[in-house]
Amino acid sequence: MINTLKKMLGFGPETNYKELVQNGATIIDVRTLGEYQSGHIKGSSNIPLDTLGAQLQKWDKNKPIITCCASGMRSASAKNLLLSKGFKQVYNGGGWASLQRKLK
Repeated sequence: MINTLKKMLGFGPETNYKELVQNGATIIDVRTLGEYQSGHIKGSSNIPLDTLGAQLQKWDKNKPIITCCASGMRSASAKNLLLSKGFKQVYNGGGWASLQRKLK
């Protein structure tokens, strides 16, 4: 069960987020608009988690996607939703501020 939780939350082997972005990954910030407006990663798309399912046609299922939020919980849910809809390369970037540091 612990390994399942780690996998859901994006823990495990190190992911090189900077390299993913350099290779064309899309960053989807699943926080609310107000949260996003208070600070976000430049170039990220703001798609609140509760509307994500209705907007899946915007992305290529074969290209990498990185999800982020405030703490990593909503981004884990977003990752699982995308994987369940056939997206192949989805990464939980966790909290947006932490992810931003990893991209530098």
